[in-house]
Amino acid sequence: MKKDICTHPGTIVGMCFKCGEKMDKKIGVAFRYIHKGLRLTKDEITRLRERDLNNQFSQKKLCLVLDLDHTLLHSTQITDLTQEEGYLMNQSEHTQDALRESLFKLDSIQMLTKLRPFVHTFLKEASELFEMYIYTRGGRAYALEMVNLLDPKKVYFDSRVIALTDCPKKHHKTLDVVLVQETAVLILDDTERVWGKKDKENLILMERYHFFASSRKELRCRGYKSLSELKLDESEVDGALARILQVLKRIHHMFFDLELGDDFTGRDVRQVLGTVRGEILKGCKIFFCRVLATEFHRLWKMAERLGAKCVTDVDMSVTHVISVDGGHDRCRWAAQENKFLVQPRWLEAANYLWKRQPEEIFSVIVKEIKENT
Repeated sequence: MKKDICTHPGTIVGMCFKCGEKMDKKIGVAFRYIHKGLRLTKDEITRLRERDLNNQFSQKKLCLVLDLDHTLLHSTQITDLTQEEGYLMNQSEHTQDALRESLFKLDSIQMLTKLRPFVHTFLKEASELFEMYIYTRGGRAYALEMVNLLDPKKVYFDSRVIALTDCPKKHHKTLDVVLVQETAVLILDDTERVWGKKDKENLILMERYHFFASSRKELRCRGYKSLSELKLDESEVDGALARILQVLKRIHHMFFDLELGDDFTGRDVRQVLGTVRGEILKGCKIFFCRVLATEFHRLWKMAERLGAKCVTDVDMSVTHVISVDGGHDRCRWAAQENKFLVQPRWLEAANYLWKRQPEEIFSVIVKEIKENT
């Protein structure tokens, strides 16, 4: 009788978990967040993804990968608090209920963490439609502290918490360590540059949550007060998480639309995401004028993703001229022809809010040419 030959689908601490043979070389991809020392081969990853995809589809669920910092919450070192933020350390019965229930002092790591408004409702409703992962570039100890605040009853994430030490590349994130098919995964993150080119098709870019004043250092920006210093916060009803939840629900509904049949295996959530995003500025034709060269390519691509058509010169079919000021002849042309003349922020607002914004809020004042006397 021929002896079965083991294909060595993976290892734990250097030993094949199927046959027990010690492996001299490291194989495949590390999945330390599942089990310390676990590595899986490409074929085994494919097999597990296909198996889990069928389980997900039987429950009509997709996968949602969630960033932590500035997406679901904001943390700061206690030593970085400003004098105006001192009240956060001395909460009393007079402190607003919403703040008392969402602000946490973590003595073990000397930090304050503020949960984003609506986050608990977001996680509860999203969990009915998605299998959820946490993926952060923070350390594992910090990640687990944050997950304990977000999911104290451990009903949303289980062991699906990916931290800095689980990333194959130190400063980048990748779906390679997520055991789900890319065709069924959405990413919610406030930072685009940490994701590789192929994974950006799955990305929903999140408006950053900056609660504490320490954000001024991160943004290298002075002269403005933080939400905490102003004693304000995002809206529960129509804040960033509430808006994004509606987008996620729509994408989920379109993906599992039974009018297209009940076989979901050939569908791709990235196409659905592109369709929904492409409706935001559908019908808009944009000319860019006096936009910084470093921003031009990014804004052009953003506009196209939102469904707009971008052109290199103006004609009567142009609907919008985007400019940082109104001193160019193309800006004066826009005013004369009753075209929308708006700041680049109009485009970015539509991108974050998933809705075309009123142009008058972002209008640019035209500068007339001064005649020599």
